[in-house]
Amino acid sequence: MKTRRNGSTAAPKSSSRRTFLAQTGRVMAAGAVVQMLSPHIYAAENNTIKLALIGCGGRGTGAVADAFAAAGGPVKLHAMADVFPDRLSGSHGHLAAAYPDRVDVPADRRFVGFDGYKKAIDTLGPNDIAILATHAAFRPVHFEHAVNRGVNVFMEKSFAADSPAARRLLKSVEVSEKKNLKVGVGFMWRHSAARQQLIQRIHDGAIGDLHTLRIYRVHGPAHCPPLPKGANETEFQVRHATSFNWASSGFFIDWHCHNVDVACWTKNAWPISAQAMGGRCYPESGSQFDHYTIEYTFADGAKLFSFSRHMTGCWETYSDYAHGSKGSAVIMATLGEPKSKLYKSQRMVPEEMIWQYGDRDPNPYHAEWQVLLDAVRNNTPHNESRRAVDASIAALMGRMATHTGRFVTWDQAFNSQFQFVADIDSLTFDTPAPIKAGPDGRYDPPQPGITVEI
Repeated sequence: MKTRRNGSTAAPKSSSRRTFLAQTGRVMAAGAVVQMLSPHIYAAENNTIKLALIGCGGRGTGAVADAFAAAGGPVKLHAMADVFPDRLSGSHGHLAAAYPDRVDVPADRRFVGFDGYKKAIDTLGPNDIAILATHAAFRPVHFEHAVNRGVNVFMEKSFAADSPAARRLLKSVEVSEKKNLKVGVGFMWRHSAARQQLIQRIHDGAIGDLHTLRIYRVHGPAHCPPLPKGANETEFQVRHATSFNWASSGFFIDWHCHNVDVACWTKNAWPISAQAMGGRCYPESGSQFDHYTIEYTFADGAKLFSFSRHMTGCWETYSDYAHGSKGSAVIMATLGEPKSKLYKSQRMVPEEMIWQYGDRDPNPYHAEWQVLLDAVRNNTPHNESRRAVDASIAALMGRMATHTGRFVTWDQAFNSQFQFVADIDSLTFDTPAPIKAGPDGRYDPPQPGITVEI
């Protein structure tokens, strides 16, 4: 089963643009090959940037298509790796059909297995890019290897399943900064022109002192079927990773960390604490809840309210809002188009509007790749990985508060010793599954007041 762009098997009604690209291949690369601006980086005869795709689901396949859409010079897919041969072959077949002149991945550069990431990354040179698009459990391992090899990176969210993983990632972040590696992360909304202009106005005081933020991702369920009898349970959980906290960090983080990151960007701060409530009404969510409500608090007392619910038959929205002492803002009205606006009061009605982003927002999935590729070609600073760690801690803090029922501080979240898998580097399909299903093939949800995640 192929993972969709948002990591689910039951996507919201409004599909993301990367899913659209990965599924249809309609958007072709823009721009002509240009002469390199930094000849000391590349030999004049060949300025091609090679990509290695690690994780060949919808996100990874879409990321390759987004890279192909950038201008400034040739980009080719050079190597691929996945633990599932069907995902690798499916991704390769789609990309090769859509971009036959840009995919150069013969059989000896297609690697299947848990060590495939090493083999794929090791085919790259120092001016190439490894795309890390597996689930969060494996992100610190793969990033560490790429950084040690001196390879530039684009890594998809989410980034860490627990705090020890986030701290491991941070160590590699520090090395990547010292090596001047170029690192892009999958928070494409940071490259949205509409959000950039809106948030700059908020930072300039357009709605006064920011005191409240509201972020919503409420739509259909994160479907996880019962464990089939006789199935390899570890393989089952990796295939349905979005439904398992140890594998993907859970869908609250895997899906909602975008909104958490944008809200904290809007506030220009990270929260210092969280308290939360959640639960599960239906059994399709694997080992987690199907609804989360989190109250984050910033150092100045401002609040961020995060709502994540995944059920059928309920009100749906995917939107973000901000409220200040002099007005309010729509950060994002819909997934497909943010429609960012400012208002002079808390009434978000046309007569109160004082600004709106009037153009169609340029594709942020393409924009993030253009920035990364330009940085590689021109040897300019570009490293988003530290922010990825900070956003991970913020999201982990909210998940910890929900699952445990405890009030959790930033320091508690960052320093937590709780770990889902002690030796993720050695995990294979022969390893016992990190959690076990019940007799009915279903998995128990967390129990606030009992569950330990801190």
